[in-house]
Amino acid sequence: MTEPRAEPVPGTEPAAGALADLRVVDASTLFAGPMTAMHLGDLGAEVVKVEHPRRPDPARGHGPEKDGHNLWFKTLGRNKRMVQLDLSSEGGAAAFRRLAATADVVVENFRPDTLERWGLGYGELSAENPGLVLARVTGFGQVGPYRRRPGFGTLAEAMSGFAASSGEPGGPPMLPPFGLADGIASLATAFAVMSALHQRETTGRGQVVDVAIVEPIMAMLGPQISRWDQLGTVQPRQGNRSSNNAPRNIYETSDGHWVAVSTSAQTIAERVVRLVGRADLVAAPWFGSGRSRAEHADELDAAVGGWIARHTRDEVVEQFERAEAAVAPIYTAEDIVADPQLEAIGTIRRVPDPELGELAMQGALFRMSEGDAPTRWTGRAAGADTAAVLAELGYDAEEIARLGASGAAAGPGVDS
Repeated sequence: MTEPRAEPVPGTEPAAGALADLRVVDASTLFAGPMTAMHLGDLGAEVVKVEHPRRPDPARGHGPEKDGHNLWFKTLGRNKRMVQLDLSSEGGAAAFRRLAATADVVVENFRPDTLERWGLGYGELSAENPGLVLARVTGFGQVGPYRRRPGFGTLAEAMSGFAASSGEPGGPPMLPPFGLADGIASLATAFAVMSALHQRETTGRGQVVDVAIVEPIMAMLGPQISRWDQLGTVQPRQGNRSSNNAPRNIYETSDGHWVAVSTSAQTIAERVVRLVGRADLVAAPWFGSGRSRAEHADELDAAVGGWIARHTRDEVVEQFERAEAAVAPIYTAEDIVADPQLEAIGTIRRVPDPELGELAMQGALFRMSEGDAPTRWTGRAAGADTAAVLAELGYDAEEIARLGASGAAAGPGVDS
């Protein structure tokens, strides 16, 4: 068992990072909202996560654990101070209003009208803090007939067109094995939040950001709507192939590994077929465009796959690199942490953790010549910072104790 380390004291570190002047209140659960706050925290924003006392973020129970400590939440909750409040109680709602009055951004993903029912709608929050940006992340948005449906990423992956275009030809639609729609929505929400904050510099006013999880993933799927509108056709399921270029697939090497090949550029396609001993294909009339090459995918896959099957993964990567053709090994986490390129750009960070000693995790999504910030701490226990944050808001010890005793910090579950 890893030796525990001293617990960090969130909120005491010197400000660092491009967003170090921002305070974000994360009142969301599961993935799209919390990931949004995580991205902002990665660039130095102070993030205060508010959870229900008896029903904390369900993400704490997702994925693998070690010694009773959830590994996913160690990542998702990084750089966040953890506060417990029952927002449906009078005292909890009052404390949340006081907290929101100090914030630049509130991220929430309750069903529409829930905050309003608790007296915490944007009208009430912005009356005390006109510059507040309220990011509302739901499955289908704040208006319309589906507005109060449960909004999970799986539903967005189904309704966006993603599942319909994924899978093997003739097989069923296929969902991703992870929160793809939530992850894309978190990036869109972070972008929307920063756009609203930029506009605030001109107007002096905050605003509501309405993100429907179904929309950002739909935007990633290319011209499927225009294709249907103009041609009346839909993207067929093609497995690992593409209708835009070939060879484009995954292929097994002689030592039992897999590699992915892409030929989006014509010059790359020519280099690949020359490398595998089929230079004659370059002269074929159909070889001149990605779309027409895709119509001959069987022939191209046979040539490329046959050559790759006779070589080890290292040999394939080495010879493709020498030929300036495009290939990548299919990695697992074990490969990722050992890759020299990812090490060189700092993709994986090792963060001290009070329970596990040190924890490897992916860091921020990009690097900045000025404005990067360290990962300050891993995800903490629910409510670990309640007393400290309430004290910063002006509550004395007696009031903090009274909040807990009255149910504001220890109340019954609420149906959001």
